[in-house]
Amino acid sequence: MWYQLSLIFLSLTMASQMNSIFNFSSEAPINNWRIINDGVMGGLSKSSIQLTNENHGKFSGRVSLENNGGFASVQLPTDIDLEKSDKEIILRIKGDGKSYQCRLKGSRNQSESYVQVFETNGEWQTINLRLKDFYPQYRGRKLNIPNFKFDRIEQFSFLIANGKAEDFELLVDYVGLE
Repeated sequence: MWYQLSLIFLSLTMASQMNSIFNFSSEAPINNWRIINDGVMGGLSKSSIQLTNENHGKFSGRVSLENNGGFASVQLPTDIDLEKSDKEIILRIKGDGKSYQCRLKGSRNQSESYVQVFETNGEWQTINLRLKDFYPQYRGRKLNIPNFKFDRIEQFSFLIANGKAEDFELLVDYVGLE
């Protein structure tokens, strides 16, 4: 019993230290998320973001390789000042066993995104991604410039681009900073 109470206290303490980027709920402004698929380049991938009955965000669809396609993404414009104590992006997600990218921009005007790939396993997972490990990428190519070192986040995204045609589904409970 003492062990269980300690775990509950620890999880509440950790949750109180986390700064929210987005918590999915019936009151959350889900329309702030926007879909950006490979159609911007002529591709045919399709995706959507919806709120489930259980109050999770559901990013799902089909990646197509036709017409030089191959990716689907959902982006959230943000305006988050990072504190010196913010070291990690925290994702509470349930995926479908596929690889996804978490992407950041320190400025909306940047052409490059800062990327980390994470694996899903079909179960609910809490994934910690260190800010300093987000590497720069432009149109699928890694750039030879420093990793993420900005004092703010102005765009947050999820992207799937595994080089194959596939259906996908990523459930998101919350995204935070710690």
